[in-house]
Amino acid sequence: MTSFKKLDIVVLAGGISHERDVSLRSGRRVAEELQAAGHTVTLRDPDATLFGALAEKTPDVVWPALHGASGEDGALQALLRARGIRYVGSHPEAAGLAWFKPTAKVLVSRAGIATPDWLSLPTETFRELGANGVLAEVLYSIGETAVVKPAQGGSAQGVTIVTEASELPRAMVDAYTYSDVALIEKKIEGTELAITILDSGHGPVALPAVEIQPLSGVYSFEARYNAGETTFYAPARVSDEVAKRAAEVAVQVHNLLGLRHVSRIDLIVDAEGVVWFLEANMLPGLTETSLVPQAIEAAGLTLASAYSALAIEAAGE
Repeated sequence: MTSFKKLDIVVLAGGISHERDVSLRSGRRVAEELQAAGHTVTLRDPDATLFGALAEKTPDVVWPALHGASGEDGALQALLRARGIRYVGSHPEAAGLAWFKPTAKVLVSRAGIATPDWLSLPTETFRELGANGVLAEVLYSIGETAVVKPAQGGSAQGVTIVTEASELPRAMVDAYTYSDVALIEKKIEGTELAITILDSGHGPVALPAVEIQPLSGVYSFEARYNAGETTFYAPARVSDEVAKRAAEVAVQVHNLLGLRHVSRIDLIVDAEGVVWFLEANMLPGLTETSLVPQAIEAAGLTLASAYSALAIEAAGE
């Protein structure tokens, strides 16, 4: 849809996940930009009264700005769809694929896209087979240099860069704090890129890649949301050839997982120029330090116009 239509939009932010504070920041930013575009916006925290309120006064579209399981595992989207409420973001089936990182990696790998070697281990594995034996097998398979993260979740919570064997047990404990399944990946050295995909009705388009250079060397929770902790380059400082290849991979992953409207695909490019898939975000952060707003502005767009176009597309589907 290209013509402007003033919408009644409900932005959902907050929730009860570990990423509540980030969600509140994302929601406020989205609401402000949609209001600036001329829409009527209600910002609300989801609670037990949500669906009763939506049934009583159904908005044109709901924009979930919820991070963590409350917004990204597909359950909320399934309920909205069942009620016949239109919303910005991916369908529940696609959300579930992106939310569980090992599943996304399997699908991407089968499509011929490079992704770091990995193991995914539920907590029960350690109880059944013994911690020492399991950790020894992890080291044998992945090596001492690894990235340990929760298999579900975002904002780098529970993520550890392991550089020697003695760090692995603590890293596993930290990952299990946020998920019952831990993902252990081989660490790939290179340039970290985040590519935003927007689709407001004309097919998915990759925006300029954002290069991430955290001052600490690790793109941690603090590095993501505290101003000055990370240097961002938008567009990324890569060759045109690498930028084109990374954009193609990002669009391919977006389509492969069945994502919709907006996504952020995280990649790393090694010294040989190989583009490696790390993870897909179907409901990426939209705070003042987040990557999607930087990509939108690097593309020469305003946040208000981009968010408005997505809301109008979702309302018209």
